[in-house]
Amino acid sequence: MSDQLKWFKSSYSDSEGGACVEVAFATAIHVRDSKLPASPELHVTAPA
Repeated sequence: MSDQLKWFKSSYSDSEGGACVEVAFATAIHVRDSKLPASPELHVTAPA
């Protein structure tokens, strides 16, 4: 699924590789470490 998501990098992430986070929106919110895009993701679904 990750390869189908459009990821957005945090404005707090810098080009030096410091404290980076990316987020994608779909049926759930997906969060990952932008320095390690193949690492596990956090998925948060909206309450029903």
